[in-house]
Amino acid sequence: MKTHYNIIIAGAGGIAQAAGLILAEWSTVTPTIYIGNRTLSKANKVAHWIMKGTTKPCKVIGFHLDPLHISDAVKIIFKNGDALLDCLPGSLAPTMAKLATHNNLYYANLTEYVAETNQIIDLAKHAKTGFVLQTGLAPGYIDVLAHFMFQEFCKHYQMNQADKLELKVGALTNHAIAPHFYGFTWSPVGVATEYVKDCIVIRDFKKMALPALSERSRIIINGITYEDNLTSGGAADLPDALSGKVQHLDYKTLRHPGHYGWVENQLTGLKKNSKDSISGLQDIMLDNIPHVEDDQIVIYTAVEGKDSKGILRRVEIAKHIKPLQIGKHTLRAIQTTTAAPLVQAIQWLLETKPKGVILQSQLNAKIFLNGAFITRVYGTV
Repeated sequence: MKTHYNIIIAGAGGIAQAAGLILAEWSTVTPTIYIGNRTLSKANKVAHWIMKGTTKPCKVIGFHLDPLHISDAVKIIFKNGDALLDCLPGSLAPTMAKLATHNNLYYANLTEYVAETNQIIDLAKHAKTGFVLQTGLAPGYIDVLAHFMFQEFCKHYQMNQADKLELKVGALTNHAIAPHFYGFTWSPVGVATEYVKDCIVIRDFKKMALPALSERSRIIINGITYEDNLTSGGAADLPDALSGKVQHLDYKTLRHPGHYGWVENQLTGLKKNSKDSISGLQDIMLDNIPHVEDDQIVIYTAVEGKDSKGILRRVEIAKHIKPLQIGKHTLRAIQTTTAAPLVQAIQWLLETKPKGVILQSQLNAKIFLNGAFITRVYGTV
């Protein structure tokens, strides 16, 4: 941030913590930060954690936030705010977006939930401020990177179409044990949701829906073998933006080998693509899979097609991101890779002041990917 702003963060979980610390430590001009959470003690705890962890003078204020019952005190905070970073569960995203529109706040969120995203697109299309949606890691950074690669690929090889555009991300533990070969590094309900809800893809140049976990395969990235499979939400708006331009596009989540087989066994007997299957799978995973603090993020994007001379070309980018020290705290890889694009989106909104909804394919990919917050985590492109 190059100007002082009042920035509200809704939520007090790991990503909210990271976003607050990044804003405090890496902004050129440190903003005043408000941390809102349903539990006031947790909001105050995170506010203290941020102030204790930054090397810069910073004012961070915790407050009680009940999204469904906004108090007079909270109304004042929103009235005096400049931007809202929504780190609450995706089911609450439309509620928070309405608060942003009513208070003329610039808004960015993280959710991979498709239905809730469509609701926000409808309610904010005529907003006086800008809304960047699905701007985390996946959806988020991976989509901007893939779109950038597609554009550069077509430009370099003098094409206007590609055969394949592959997006893959894994939030993984460093070690994996049988039978599940997994450890939670982020939201269990988020994992269960992406394993159950349908996935939007492109096949034969047309947008379509496929069942989650229906195309398992293996891939070697930097010499390490992973399994990948279709999961929901990660493709963001690319199937809409690139329909007719890419023959085959999908987002897949990377996992250690053996994990998807275990998940498919757990889904046996659960009603597919329902709330009961999401909660049922979540309960099974919570009973069997531990939460692990030490994590890593693996990112892989590839574009493939024949050039103007008929030669088959493939361009790939792979990144491996580990925990990172910011200020006096060390953040997990999932925290920095998710929070940095969120903060980058808010900086862009506040500096350029667009109006209405901006989706991932509509961002200036080169500028966004080389933004000050992004490059400290992901490096340059």
